[in-house]
Amino acid sequence: MSSLISIIIPTYNHRTALEKCLASIAAQTFKDFEVIVVDDGSTDGTYNSLLLPLSLRGSDLPAGQAGRGLQVLRHEKNRGAPAARNTGLQKAKGEYLLFCDADVVMRSDMLQKMYDALQMHPEASYAYSSFKFGWKTFRLLPFDGEKLKRMPYIHSTSLIRRAHFPKVGWDESLKRLQDWDLFLTMLEEGHTGAWIPDILFTISARRGGYSNWLPSFFYKIPWLASVKKYRVAEAIVKKKHHLSIL
Repeated sequence: MSSLISIIIPTYNHRTALEKCLASIAAQTFKDFEVIVVDDGSTDGTYNSLLLPLSLRGSDLPAGQAGRGLQVLRHEKNRGAPAARNTGLQKAKGEYLLFCDADVVMRSDMLQKMYDALQMHPEASYAYSSFKFGWKTFRLLPFDGEKLKRMPYIHSTSLIRRAHFPKVGWDESLKRLQDWDLFLTMLEEGHTGAWIPDILFTISARRGGYSNWLPSFFYKIPWLASVKKYRVAEAIVKKKHHLSIL
């Protein structure tokens, strides 16, 4: 049975962060992986100055040779993270999938810890961990399907069994909360997760890109534009999955 992990990275104007992300992947203790980067119409030189030279060198990542190689794909126009992830998914060969945001820096044993968790929990379809977003630590919780229906608490940077990944892929119509939608879809298909309490990765607090977070008290200020967008997205996901909008 193959242990190959396909790491799929959507990126949009994240040149500096992406280089750090790739370096952390190259430093992984678990080496049976491939990396697929999908440049989603970046305008900051990500493709020409970083990804194109890397793709010409083949399997070299910024921190040296690692894994089974690097593939670089490109959208001429920005289509959003779900579309970029689906593009990468079409090329993935691994038995396991890990959708990694470009501003993620992995702990060196992250892949090994997640892989081991799935071997220890054959009933689980994916493994997820605690993580940091800038200065904020998200310790998360053991898997709870009822809690997942009430709130998004599992990050997209989780290791997923390819065989259990939804055939519909990522919902490209969603602008936010795509990870919540994904794991709710998997829950409806009978799939659950295994929690790793270790903090296995850190997300840059840089504004923009695909990773977003606001302190909880911000959501008590409903007129903020970012909060309004979040509430709209929340309502869309709840309606799609027939959850209470209260």
